[in-house]
Amino acid sequence: MTSKNTQGIDPAARPKRRSFSAEYKLRIVAEYDAAPKNEKGAVLRRERLYHSHITEWRAARDAGALDNLVDRRTSPARPKKSSVEVENEKLRRQVERLERELARNKAALEVLGKASALLEMISESAD
Repeated sequence: MTSKNTQGIDPAARPKRRSFSAEYKLRIVAEYDAAPKNEKGAVLRRERLYHSHITEWRAARDAGALDNLVDRRTSPARPKKSSVEVENEKLRRQVERLERELARNKAALEVLGKASALLEMISESAD
C-alpha cells in the first residue's frame, strides 16, 4: 500500500495568521456601525470576521488610539528595545517580585510572632 503523502508535504500545515491595517479596521468598523441592524452579520460574513473584532477595534478607535489598532504581536514594524531598556524592565520586574516576597515574609514573621506570644501565654497560664 502506498502513501498519498510521498513527498513529505504536511497536509495539515498551519495557516498564516491574518493581519489588518489600521485603515482597514477603521473602515470596517464604520461600515459595520452604518449598516442596518439586519445587515451587520452580512458585513462580518463577507469579511470573515467575528463580532469580537468589531468590539475590540471600536474600543481602540474610541480611545483615540490609532496606534493601538496595529497588532504589535504580529506587526513587522515592532520597534526593537535597546539593551538598556530591556535590562531596566527586567530589573523592575525583579524588584517588584522581591518586594512582594518581602511583604509576604514580613506577614509570615508577624503571624509567627503572634503565635509564639500566644503559646507563651498558654504556657504561663498552665503553670
